[in-house]
Amino acid sequence: MSDVSEQVFVDQSGPDQVPYGRPLDAEVARPVSEWRRFLRIFFQRKLVVFGVAVLVVLVVVAIFAPWIATHDPYRNDMSKALRSPSSEHWLGTDSLGRDTFSRLVYGARTALIVGFGTVAVASVVGMILGLLAGFLGGWVNAIIMRVMDALMGFPMLVLALLLAAVLGAGIHNVIIALSIATLPAYTRLMCGETLSVKENEYIMAQRAMGAKSLRTMVKHILPNAFQPTLVLVTSMLGNVILAEAGLSFLGIGIKPPGVAWGSMTADGYRFLEAHPQLSFAPALCIMVVVFAFNMVGDGLRDALDPKLRGVL
Repeated sequence: MSDVSEQVFVDQSGPDQVPYGRPLDAEVARPVSEWRRFLRIFFQRKLVVFGVAVLVVLVVVAIFAPWIATHDPYRNDMSKALRSPSSEHWLGTDSLGRDTFSRLVYGARTALIVGFGTVAVASVVGMILGLLAGFLGGWVNAIIMRVMDALMGFPMLVLALLLAAVLGAGIHNVIIALSIATLPAYTRLMCGETLSVKENEYIMAQRAMGAKSLRTMVKHILPNAFQPTLVLVTSMLGNVILAEAGLSFLGIGIKPPGVAWGSMTADGYRFLEAHPQLSFAPALCIMVVVFAFNMVGDGLRDALDPKLRGVL
C-alpha cells in the first residue's frame, strides 16, 4: 500500500460540485476583463469623477454654444455697458455691452480648440521624433535630442510668448507657438520609452529575423510605449489651456473679435472693484478646467501604470 495519500475527487453530479478530475479545494480562476479593471481603478477616486464630469460639461457647452448662449457674444451695445448681473444678463455685461455669460460659453470652444489642436500636433510630431531618435540612435538621436535640449532652455510660456509675438496673434499662430513650446516633453518621453522597449527579447528577435525598421517601430515599439504618452497628453491639455489664457491675457493670443477666457480676464481687470465677476468668472473657468484635466491625467496614470494599480 502506497504511503502517498490520494486526493479525493468527486463526480460532476450537480451545479455546486467541483468538476470531475479537480481537487475539492481547487479554485476556478475567472477571467478578468482589463477594461473593467481599468474603469474600476480610474473611477475609484472622487476627484477623478469630478474631473470627468467637468470635462463632459465643457464639451457639451462648447458643442451646443449657440443654443446655450443667451445673447450674441460679439454684439456691442454701449447702452448696456457694465451692467450688473440680472435676469437678462446673468453675469452682467462688459465695457462694450457684450453679455459676459455668452462670452464664457463661447470661450469654452476656444479653450478646447487650442487645447486639443496643440496637443494633437505636438504629440504626433513629438512621438515620431522620439521614436526615430530612440530606435535609430547615432547621429539621428544626437541631432533630434540636441534640438529638444535647445528648446527646453526656455520655459514653456516664455518660448510660446516669443513665438506668438513673432508669428502674430490668432488662433492658428497660438496653436503653432504652443505646439513648438511643448514639443520637447513628448519627444524626450517617447525616446526614453523607445530605448527601454527596444531592448526586449521580442524586439531583438524581430530584428534578427530581418524585419524592417518601420514595421518594428509601428507594430511593436509604438503600442508598448504609448501609455505614458497618453497620460502626458491628458496632463498637457490643462497646461496648454492655461498657457493660451496667459497669452490672451497679455494681448498676443486670440485676437478680437474672438472670445478667450484670458482676454476676458484682462478686460475685466480694470473694473475689478465695481464688477468683479468680469474677471473672476473667466478666471474660475480656467482654474476648474485645468484642475479637471490634471485630475483625469492622474486617474489615467493610476489605471495604466501596473505599479500604481494595487490589488483589486
